[in-house]
Amino acid sequence: MALSLPERLPGFVGRLPAPPPGLLRPVFQQLIAGMLRRHPEMFERLGEYGRRRFLIDPVDLPVIFIMRPDAERPLLTPHRRGEAVVWEAAVRGPLPKLISMVNGEEDGDALFFSRDIVIEGDTEAVLALRNAIDDAGIDLVEETEALLGPFAGVLAALRKRAVPLLEAAARIAGAARAAAGRAHDKAGAHDGAGEDGGRGAEGAS
Repeated sequence: MALSLPERLPGFVGRLPAPPPGLLRPVFQQLIAGMLRRHPEMFERLGEYGRRRFLIDPVDLPVIFIMRPDAERPLLTPHRRGEAVVWEAAVRGPLPKLISMVNGEEDGDALFFSRDIVIEGDTEAVLALRNAIDDAGIDLVEETEALLGPFAGVLAALRKRAVPLLEAAARIAGAARAAAGRAHDKAGAHDGAGEDGGRGAEGAS
């Protein structure tokens, strides 16, 4: 299911207080357990890489995630940003870009090359994970709806309302950054002209 999202979330989202990880952990554990039930071939394909601890870092959120896609004991836990965590491979990028890569809406190699998404640590493990996800045809919206069961319609309604709001907020934030950049450039040009005028006056004297 295609999910229309802005390039990245508005800056204020990352400054929001992180929800208590203890409340979120059962939800995310159920999410990865459901993915194992529906896509066992993805976990099996990873082999030894499934025992790696992956740091998933949506840079525009106040939370990070540790994932271990082990076919026997899968793990997906949220943590507050800044909390010390142990990982062997890391994937960092704006949440919309991470979702687009997982859903196959954007090419992972292109995102890595442009550094919209940055990988660290065991890069072979990250590439193996990306290939396994691509082959499994994962769709995060469908996985989340499967987790919600009869409440999936609520998610669809929220998504329909939230996406336009996020897109509008991202456009406003982009316009504000552009205006600030123009003001900075104008101020720099004015200062430079003043310095040139001062040097000309000294030369004349």
